Amino acid sequence: MNFSFPKVRLAANNRRFISPAVESLIKEIKKRIKNKALAWLFENCFPNTLDTTIEFQLNNTTIQHQPDTYVITGDIDAMWLRDSSAQVHPYLPLMKKDAQLRLLIEGVLLRQCLCIERDPYANAHYKYTNRTSEWQSMDQTDMRPGVHERKWELDSLCYVLRLMHSYWNEVDRDTKFFHQNRRILKKTIRIILKTMKEQQRFHNLGNIVNTNVKI
Repeated sequence: MNFSFPKVRLAANNRRFISPAVESLIKEIKKRIKNKALAWLFENCFPNTLDTTIEFQLNNTTIQHQPDTYVITGDIDAMWLRDSSAQVHPYLPLMKKDAQLRLLIEGVLLRQCLCIERDPYANAHYKYTNRTSEWQSMDQTDMRPGVHERKWELDSLCYVLRLMHSYWNEVDRDTKFFHQNRRILKKTIRIILKTMKEQQRFHNLGNIVNTNVKI
């Protein structure tokens, strides 16, 4: 029986970021997969982060003229630390074949550093600090400018460290990026370790209180 699969991927001119390395891999994988449904699924799902969720700026003055990548999570215009790390992780092995893709992932790391510096207890952030969260009136916590959700999650910080380490491994432990951005990266790691230490407690509420008010 023949099945026709709908074309659901965005047209090339509507995609937010196009990676030649990703497109080449898609073609290669499609040739190898005999199951047409599975091949169709891979073609539509694998590039979805790049197609629909990326805002990439090559030269951002707020990050010392370094790349900046804001990654939204699905249909919500906010960047989760954990989700953004996981969303770009599958593309890491392709960086050697695509210099722009490598810069995009470096931009994710630098954007995550800005988010953590803003508030290490927040799990989701807006791109700009002039935005106010819809949860502002419902969550009784220190909702700072630019924070979308302030729900303390250890894995948020761990996923950032995971992405840093995975990036380092995939570039054959080349330290150029880390050396160029050592100030912000060192500061971020210190904040992460300080936050983790603060939460290693056996008494009192610690440094974050978040009460959800039911409407």
